[in-house]
Amino acid sequence: MTPPNATVAAQTIPLPPGFRAHSGAAGLRERGDDVFVVVNDGPSPASSAVFTRSLFAGPSVVLSRANAASGRARGVVVVAKNANVATGEQGMADAREVLDHAAAAVGAAPEEMLIASTGVIGRRYPMDLLRTHLDGLAGAGFDADAVALATAMMTTDTHPKTARVEVTTTTGGTAEIVGIAKGVGMVEPDMATMIAVLFTDAAVEPGVLDSAFRAAVDETFNCLSVDTDTSTSDTAIALASGAGDPVGEVELREALEAICLDLTRQLARDGEGATKLLTVEVTGARDRAQAKRVAKAILNSPLVKTAVHGADPNWGRVAMAIGKCHDDTDIDPERVRIVFGDLETYPAFPGEAELQRLTEIMRAEEVTIAVDLGVESGAGVADGACTVYGCDLSREYISINADYTT
Repeated sequence: MTPPNATVAAQTIPLPPGFRAHSGAAGLRERGDDVFVVVNDGPSPASSAVFTRSLFAGPSVVLSRANAASGRARGVVVVAKNANVATGEQGMADAREVLDHAAAAVGAAPEEMLIASTGVIGRRYPMDLLRTHLDGLAGAGFDADAVALATAMMTTDTHPKTARVEVTTTTGGTAEIVGIAKGVGMVEPDMATMIAVLFTDAAVEPGVLDSAFRAAVDETFNCLSVDTDTSTSDTAIALASGAGDPVGEVELREALEAICLDLTRQLARDGEGATKLLTVEVTGARDRAQAKRVAKAILNSPLVKTAVHGADPNWGRVAMAIGKCHDDTDIDPERVRIVFGDLETYPAFPGEAELQRLTEIMRAEEVTIAVDLGVESGAGVADGACTVYGCDLSREYISINADYTT
């Protein structure tokens, strides 16, 4: 699925009407911005947010989960290079203080603000730096665009992830949705993913936005995996200003899914050390849950990922990965079909010529593996399908994470 009307890698992408944003350098990294604050000044703010289910969820997640419950959050502050996770009661107090200072800078109540953090676990915020920076925002320009925001929250990302879509309103006009995301390691979402923030000027009620956003997240961010590790700080947020016209529920969901899919593919393609985007499509399952389970088993297999990296035509590793799902007893190997690109490898049993062609298919920058499970009750049923997104596994991934804090 290619997201319609999506724009990425633009030099500047302004936020939709109703939002103003600041991006700046507090000194958490050697150079470059590392903090941003966005506030929603629209006439009818609405919000939705989903967070990690990790048992070690950080203070940012805990506080934001409580503040997001109203569906009327007006802004967000993001701190890079420091996750402030596993930092005890003082870490929680620090996160509350950051919220207080950010809220004061934009004229909002602390409970109207959300906070997200990314970086090393087990280290407290450098509060002196953050206090000084946030307290100096009263007279600062709030004119940062989406590219600046996406850049400020990068950690091991090699480039900022941004996307934009337009959606037709109920009055025949257009509203826009702008999205940013980061996170190319410790990515196996268990609700949302990394950090992602979407902004729209559409007029929408919180309940409608929440339903549409959660559905979009489930089809996209929750279908992403780089290394099977669920972050302690995963946060995905959608903010609507209401500065534009209303958007229908179906149109809103489709637009949110399109932009989330665009960001998901960008994140997968930029996975730590990645050289290829790996997409796994499973059909013919009993239900979507089974399809996703099998797809993730393939996508997350180190042996499959390394074969893709080296363009090794060892298609049997996919069969192995499917076989790991031994509790799914209705999967019969004799009914399974495995295809790389447009080349069937099982049950076709490719010869030398086909294996050479498979090598060429696997040398591409994007490799797609399709599996039809052939489970009778799911065959041909849309609910029995799922597509997941990830990347290959390279030596560079090991190097990045072996030296992450040193």
